[in-house]
Amino acid sequence: MKKILITGAFIINAIFSNAQNNTGRDCNLGITINNSYSKAQVLDSLLQQYTTNALPGAAMAVYTEQEGWWASAKGYANLENKSPMENCNLQYLQSVSKTYIAVAMLKLKEQGKIDFDDPITKYLPVRYSKYVKDAEKITVRMLLNHRSGIPEYNSNPGFVASVLMHPASYFTGEDCLKTIDGEDLQFEPGSKYKYANTNYLLLSLIADSITGDHAAFIKKIIFEPLGLGNTYYANNHSYLNGLNLPASYWDVLNENRPVNLTRLQVVSVASSKGDDGIVCTPADAVKFLKGLMEGKLLSPALMKEMFDFVKDEKGNDKYGMGMFYFDLGGITAYGHGGGGIGAGCGLLYIPSHKTYLFVSTNLGVIAGGNLAEKADELKNKILLSLLQ
Repeated sequence: MKKILITGAFIINAIFSNAQNNTGRDCNLGITINNSYSKAQVLDSLLQQYTTNALPGAAMAVYTEQEGWWASAKGYANLENKSPMENCNLQYLQSVSKTYIAVAMLKLKEQGKIDFDDPITKYLPVRYSKYVKDAEKITVRMLLNHRSGIPEYNSNPGFVASVLMHPASYFTGEDCLKTIDGEDLQFEPGSKYKYANTNYLLLSLIADSITGDHAAFIKKIIFEPLGLGNTYYANNHSYLNGLNLPASYWDVLNENRPVNLTRLQVVSVASSKGDDGIVCTPADAVKFLKGLMEGKLLSPALMKEMFDFVKDEKGNDKYGMGMFYFDLGGITAYGHGGGGIGAGCGLLYIPSHKTYLFVSTNLGVIAGGNLAEKADELKNKILLSLLQ
């Protein structure tokens, strides 16, 4: 498997190292940056340090009730041509997209179009449910809080190898589900928590069956009400074309020498629905979470349901609906992280500090390694600085 990964990555680097077309560089962030933000110097210094010694590029946005907005970007959007990372560069949300899907499902519940305690077979077309063993035992709620027991499609070696060896080939949700066809559930539905991207892929297909186009529905109920003019998602394979996205890199050999695999990142993200797929500026990511927490998207009753956290095997609060519970050394935070083959990010709200944060890098973190650890170090140091 390791040989396949390495060979595939070099093929990708040789053939598809071109970055996205950087159109729309002079974007309107829709915020007023506070250049006197008290933590600007230390945060800028951290971004500079980690993009000089480890990461290709990094970007972040912060909002605090006391000091307002601040955003910064350091390093390179493209290492090959030395294009700087900028606040207007769109960033890959990866699994943070799940929070948006969860909001959409909660809105459908509010509209009386779905009952979370119904089996998924009531809403999911047979075309898709046939791939899920014992699908009639699994409820919509179990998908939302990862208690379904459905296997992870991204863990199928054949699927991973196929994606790596065919970086220009798009795949569909049905292609993903075929990888779990006939597989036993990992546990009895509803008996425990285990995170799996397949859950949110299925939610997007359920939302499609109800709305006709879940991505258009998300645009209508989230992007437009919150004025997210720099956020993009669509139920097709072409919506990323021409956007102001940075190039994507992966330290495939774990030797601190990342390779450019932009095309693979673009194709993979454009193919992924529900569990991935949204891109936006750091400011727009924060505007989304801020709007959600301020009650601009969901009623108090639905927010309470979203924050009904299931517990992990140690008895700790873990996951609600598209929302993680984080314990930052005794300080509570809510949000979601995202990791891909060519990007990584985190979106958080820290209630005690009335602070929102989004931070991202154009280096793949999903496979781990030295540079991925550096990305985690940067995130942790930024959090520590904000909490002081």
